[in-house]
Amino acid sequence: MDEQKRLILAVVLSVVVLVGYQTFFVKPPDPNSLPQEVQTRKSDQQKVQDVTPNVSDYQTQPGVVPEAVTPRKKVYRTILVTTPLYQIAISEDGAAVKSFELKNYKETNKKDSPLKQLVPEQLVSGTLLLDLEGQSLPGLKNAVYTANTESIETSVFQGEKTIEFVFASPQGMVVKKRFTFKADSYLIDCDIVFQNGSDQPFNDSLMITATGFFDEETKKQSRFAFVGPMAFIDDKFNDIDPDDIEDQDTFHGKIGWTGYTEQYFMTVVKPEKEPDGKAVEDKLKLSFANDRVGASYVRKMDRLDPGKQGNYAFTYYMGPKSQQVLGQYDNTLKDAINFGFFNVIAKPLLITMNMIHRVIPNYGVAIILLTILIKLIFWPLGSKSYKSMNEMKKVQPLMMEIREKYKNDKQRMNQEVMGLYKTYKVNPASGCLPLLVQMPIFFALYRMLYQAIELRHAPFVGWISDLSAPDRLFELNFSIPMMQEPYGIPMLTLLMGASFLLQQKMTPTAGDPMQAKMMMLMPIFMTVLFINFPAGLVLYMFVNNIISMGQQYYIQKKLS
Repeated sequence: MDEQKRLILAVVLSVVVLVGYQTFFVKPPDPNSLPQEVQTRKSDQQKVQDVTPNVSDYQTQPGVVPEAVTPRKKVYRTILVTTPLYQIAISEDGAAVKSFELKNYKETNKKDSPLKQLVPEQLVSGTLLLDLEGQSLPGLKNAVYTANTESIETSVFQGEKTIEFVFASPQGMVVKKRFTFKADSYLIDCDIVFQNGSDQPFNDSLMITATGFFDEETKKQSRFAFVGPMAFIDDKFNDIDPDDIEDQDTFHGKIGWTGYTEQYFMTVVKPEKEPDGKAVEDKLKLSFANDRVGASYVRKMDRLDPGKQGNYAFTYYMGPKSQQVLGQYDNTLKDAINFGFFNVIAKPLLITMNMIHRVIPNYGVAIILLTILIKLIFWPLGSKSYKSMNEMKKVQPLMMEIREKYKNDKQRMNQEVMGLYKTYKVNPASGCLPLLVQMPIFFALYRMLYQAIELRHAPFVGWISDLSAPDRLFELNFSIPMMQEPYGIPMLTLLMGASFLLQQKMTPTAGDPMQAKMMMLMPIFMTVLFINFPAGLVLYMFVNNIISMGQQYYIQKKLS
């Protein structure tokens, strides 16, 4: 196969991989491949053992009932807590999070845009719900708690503040949820306390559920950046496609954390380690119905005898999937930033981009400098490729003569072309191989630039006000074929297409007229392909093409 055919094949394969990337590389792993429990869990219906396990360091005084039994209230309040980072609303109905607004992020990049809301209005019951797997305490999920604060609004602008929600059941069980909010952190500590004021031992498994809204529109968006339940099981990141939950809804193993993720934000439940380091029996249980996805952390509770109490500590995180934010915490939450198959390449690229941004606070400039850095690393490969192209250019006239002479004998034509390569010591593959070697970098950048929250609503210059969205110069009130809203002139994308065209003109033309026409159509195809891509990715491709043309011109000038 001659050089031009190989180049066409390389470009076509690259485009096919790009278009089909989400299908072949981003598809969540087969649930059957996720970690499984080493030992089979004992039935929840088994008889309570005579020997009482160690429940906790907290114990009530012998013979004293922890709390008075109160009837269920019909009226409940919603407690608002404001910090410099967020405003959270926790209802006494279920002690669930009904609203969570991020102060440093907006829904859109428009001036009048509301703050980013992490609890969609469709989730009427809220998120971070508490329940018992065995339903030993009926109605706990919808129980009405009482908050130990007279005011329904409070602020935490320095230090921390704890608010306790208490529910007392008719059976004599008392459940407490203690939320501790910190002024300088998205982490929220939550201690869940069970006090057994009944005359019977209590044994069940507690469930804390992070919920998300997943409709058909969300499903379409998740093709480019995963949306759905995720978990850190046995020190490995796992995301589970909601459509796969029907096949398997329970996963066993060492659960580091679990939760629900959007493209840029996430809600996570992280159990605290036992102080004595003992193993705990926990699992992930998923549900998907009526466009609601539930990711439940399930923890087997210690047996709780009458008059005693057990404490279970958790950390909640509701906030951005930011490397800079999550990197501040001494835990594994930073592993939630995962770029799939190319994670090992994309993560260093993200860290490098953020390092550049700390020096020059403009992510557009950071992408340009990152592109230059990548081109410098691959400069030797690029030089080799352009030298090969220059050698091919010298033998093009001879190739055209061979094609014309043997146009009716394809086999003889190929033999003569291969002989020509051998005579002039030209390797057609050497021009394509360096380009293919760089493809993993491109795909890693594609994933990184598409999912990096740092680029969300990040302006560059002029009309490019959001590097995570397609660039649009002006806003048009009519639709454009193959263009997603908003409609406008994709100026940066057109400039990128023009750079592809100029680069194509610098490349030696194919001897076959049909091949030459196909190659000239590639810039148009790439422009259409990139028309809805994030401006940050288009900027990378444009700068990469400009540098490549400069390098190609330099090599050709040097060898001429």
